[in-house]
Amino acid sequence: MEWQDAVYLSWFIVSAAPFGGPIALIRDDKHFPRVQGSAINKPIIHIFSSAGRELATVKWDGGPIVQIGWSVTEDLLCVADDGTVMVYDIHGAIKKTLSMGQDAKESKVLDCKTYNFAGRTGIAILTSNYHFYVANKVEEVRSRRYYDPPGLDAPPSSWVIMPHDRGSSLLVAIDNLLYLTEKGQCNRLTVSFSAGTPVTSIIEMAISYNYEYLAMFTDTGLLWIGSADLQKVYCEFNTSCPSRPKQLTWCAMGAVICYWDDYLDVVGPTMDTMDSAVHLVQELDGVRIIGNETHELLQRVPAAVEQVFKIGSMEPGAMLFDASKEFEASNASLSLGKTEEYIRMIKERLPAAVQECIHAATGEHEPAIQRGLLRAASFGKSLLTDMSPHAFVSMCRNLRVLNAVWDYMVGIPLTYGQLEKLTMKTLIDRLVLWPHYCLAIRICDYLKIPKGEGASRILGHWACYKVQQANVDDEEIARAINSKLGETPGISYSEIASKAVDCGRTHLAIKLLDYEVKAADQVPLLMYMNKDDLALEKAIMSGDTDLVYMVVMHLKDNLTLGEFLMAIRYRPVALSLYIKVSL
Repeated sequence: MEWQDAVYLSWFIVSAAPFGGPIALIRDDKHFPRVQGSAINKPIIHIFSSAGRELATVKWDGGPIVQIGWSVTEDLLCVADDGTVMVYDIHGAIKKTLSMGQDAKESKVLDCKTYNFAGRTGIAILTSNYHFYVANKVEEVRSRRYYDPPGLDAPPSSWVIMPHDRGSSLLVAIDNLLYLTEKGQCNRLTVSFSAGTPVTSIIEMAISYNYEYLAMFTDTGLLWIGSADLQKVYCEFNTSCPSRPKQLTWCAMGAVICYWDDYLDVVGPTMDTMDSAVHLVQELDGVRIIGNETHELLQRVPAAVEQVFKIGSMEPGAMLFDASKEFEASNASLSLGKTEEYIRMIKERLPAAVQECIHAATGEHEPAIQRGLLRAASFGKSLLTDMSPHAFVSMCRNLRVLNAVWDYMVGIPLTYGQLEKLTMKTLIDRLVLWPHYCLAIRICDYLKIPKGEGASRILGHWACYKVQQANVDDEEIARAINSKLGETPGISYSEIASKAVDCGRTHLAIKLLDYEVKAADQVPLLMYMNKDDLALEKAIMSGDTDLVYMVVMHLKDNLTLGEFLMAIRYRPVALSLYIKVSL
């Protein structure tokens, strides 16, 4: 991590976006002295890439922050204690401000959680008078009060959001009692724990990535793992640590991770420990472990990788991998005999062996191992006459893209499973947002994505980003944009000029409109900028009488009669058209 000399995670509140997304840090006031009336009381939110490279900072001027989180579109959500939700992009620019309602504003927010589900982002808050409010879509800016669980006259011992297609429910633990509450009802749920020390409180809960499994940690140190509807119990494990874990999260759907300040337990197929301050980020196929010095991925070994590399494996993929290695060995005569022996053993299963090697390559993150597996797949494919090369070629391309975005200068550590869920189009959009325009264009060209959906679209985003550079001269920006874009199909200079107008750079917008070939796009924007004379000139030069009529009527409606006649008297085309329409 590039921040390792400047950041100590235990001093900060950490929030990281899924799918290898950015990381937000804000100081934890427990580790920083508060000085009355001093600027030190105003925290700064730092936004980093997954490689620890700082992307932006946000100077927070609102009330105390209760929660920070990330939306599905990688916007940073900051929830203040008065229910105000500030939404920032990854460059630290404010996008919008929302409110969780009047009750939150008056009674203050005690706790808050965010969730991402089915392409939407939701927020749930608990007020200091112990009412729950939920906004199931941040875009709708509408929070609803949920039914109060009985006996909630103090903060619940733990609670978690359980989203579904119609909205979401809240699973609330009041000591050792569980309640499922929604907008119009609240039901008590029954859960049984194994014999032993009686459970008096459920102090932490975590829901799996697919929202089908639940983990509960009790005050006796017991970890309960089961289905989200509490109907099935998969595992109960005594951690021998009754204190509340700093984080409880799922590693894909195969294990639960309990993290305290000084160690980390992985409960499931295996158990392990880890020292030092870290932050856990639940992912689709594992969990990211963000530390002061490293950023790691913990996941269960994919089945295809286990089949190929397990000691003594007789799976077809393992045999094909060994045959490929023998074939590449230096002693050709000896190796060829062993290669033929391996191939004879899997002759009937050769297509399955090729597929296993291809799938195993997706579960490895070292390019050297990926290349070895893909060479084995290529070797096996060459022995088959009727196997389509599409899967092999597609995998090579996707892995090359993944290796490119894994580079620390980019800092998006996606796995192949996450890329399938995210889609290549969304990954390219993320690269544009960061902004890594050059890499995004190269990926589009490499994958042969049509210009309109790929390179041309990205160049348009680059040009809009360029006009926002306030420290660069208008002439220089206009020349740079034109030299890069030229007459690229699918590029609209009027859209770029409109962005320049939004940034208050009218002169730059006029320069950019000079490169626009469509007068129908030039003229309306010039009129919007109150450049009516120039708009009339462009309309006349285009030879489009409808455009000329539009400008003339606009002038007539916005000028006095004398000013209007002076404006068109020296333009015969406009004057004659006006006389014609007036008769």
